[in-house]
Amino acid sequence: METLADKPELLLIALAPIFLLMMGLEYWFGQRSNKLPASARYSFKELACNFSLAGLHQLSDLVAGLFIAKLYLLVFGWKLFNIEMSLPMFLLLMLLQDFFYYWFHRASHGVRWMWAAHVVHHSSENMNFSTAFRQSLMYPLAGMWLFWMPLVIIGFEPKWVVFVVLLNLGLQFFVHTEWIRKLGPLEWVFNTPSHHRVHHGVNAQYIDKNYAGVLIVWDRLFGTFEPEVETVRYGISKPVNSFNPLIVTFAEWRELVGTMKKETNWYERAKVALRPPSDDKL
Repeated sequence: METLADKPELLLIALAPIFLLMMGLEYWFGQRSNKLPASARYSFKELACNFSLAGLHQLSDLVAGLFIAKLYLLVFGWKLFNIEMSLPMFLLLMLLQDFFYYWFHRASHGVRWMWAAHVVHHSSENMNFSTAFRQSLMYPLAGMWLFWMPLVIIGFEPKWVVFVVLLNLGLQFFVHTEWIRKLGPLEWVFNTPSHHRVHHGVNAQYIDKNYAGVLIVWDRLFGTFEPEVETVRYGISKPVNSFNPLIVTFAEWRELVGTMKKETNWYERAKVALRPPSDDKL
């Protein structure tokens, strides 16, 4: 009998009803009751943009996944250990994947090539559950899949790696809200809405902070943690000012390619792509 682990690409689709329910509850009990700030409000144009971006992201993942799956299976032939999946091994995989996610996320803010994809997620000036859908179809080109390859080399079966990657992404849906303020002692261990609001902040002290996926302990360990104190302002330093999902997706790529073209050789162009984004990127 097949499970979601055998078809991990269906996990987010399976979770979609929960996501939609949470958005409905946030809108009904938050926005309609005027209990949320203006920066948390839903608008039809942005909602349509976010859903379109999610669809494009899902489609690109399915197409790129055909190549990536073959590559992971090839690399799996070089695995270091023969790991049989069990509850302890699943929890270990969750922990290791979250660790690698931290470094992927940090690199997405520190390498301009990767930022060109990730900036889509930061380009909204609002924060509600629909913001989680704001993803880029360019993540496969940006190299996201490279960060999970060590898990395959260690010996975790590729289907389980992909399943846990998508589960991690699904869990992060719940930190995209202003509806939930603080979660008490959980704030010390887990990524929470408060911590993730900081990550989306354009405030000077919030830039490049709180890269956590599920566990905030990585930020505490590696010096990138910042608590939410000042009211968060969302967005990026150069607003896209568009609800067209294609414009939102390719605005930074267009700027990056334009900058690379000004260089006289491929070495210098590669340096442009790999160097950090400008300090005012957020």
